Amino acid sequence: MFVPSILHHSSCLFECESHVPQTFGVLCWNVHKNNCKNSALKKYLLKKENTYDFMLFQEASFRDNQHFTLPNFAFDAAANLEIKGRFYGVLTASKAASQHANAYLSEGRESLWGPHKSLLVSHYRFDDGTPLLILNVHAINFRENQGYNRELERFLTLMQDHEGAMIVAGDFNTWNKVRMQKLHLLRQKLNLHSVPFEQDDHIKSFMGNHLDFIFYRGLELQAYSSEKVPSLSDHNPLFATFKKVNEEG
Repeated sequence: MFVPSILHHSSCLFECESHVPQTFGVLCWNVHKNNCKNSALKKYLLKKENTYDFMLFQEASFRDNQHFTLPNFAFDAAANLEIKGRFYGVLTASKAASQHANAYLSEGRESLWGPHKSLLVSHYRFDDGTPLLILNVHAINFRENQGYNRELERFLTLMQDHEGAMIVAGDFNTWNKVRMQKLHLLRQKLNLHSVPFEQDDHIKSFMGNHLDFIFYRGLELQAYSSEKVPSLSDHNPLFATFKKVNEEG
């Protein structure tokens, strides 16, 4: 597989908000490349757009200078695949425009001949000027544990100098205990909390191990849930509402 001709994509076709509200909602979902071709999934997302300020997608389909299904959201995206002029990868849709964003490809590939995976680091600001960083992840899958560990160490390198509120979320492909242990070691190094989804919360799992997570710091978790929608994707969406923690707190 070839590296995409454009790695970082962005679009805002309306007057974007300039700041993230103090309380905001996040949706995180591996949409299995269905966002543009599944009309039922489009309708589902449109029903959610008034509730959520950020929608973090993995395996999304997109093009520059086009709405990503949601006309009232801007987006930044990191492509890992390009097929006939359409791009696929991780995408962060937001009501507030990002201050800036950086797209990355994994160093390793999926198996010997497969594509790289992509990740996206997006920077936003609250109205008091303090930062919010969001890392949207689709972690490498079909590689040995050592290769997986190297990719997670790269996440740490990208994030460790950030001071302030942070969300790290996506499909981490943590399908064995070694991967899960490495992920939680990374979480601890970044002082992140995990949104506490339970085993019966419809989260995509393999051998009892969740694959999808939302981690956070510098924020107060207000509510969280998930929803079973097997007709729309092979993963189910995760939802969380956060409130910014004041510096005094």
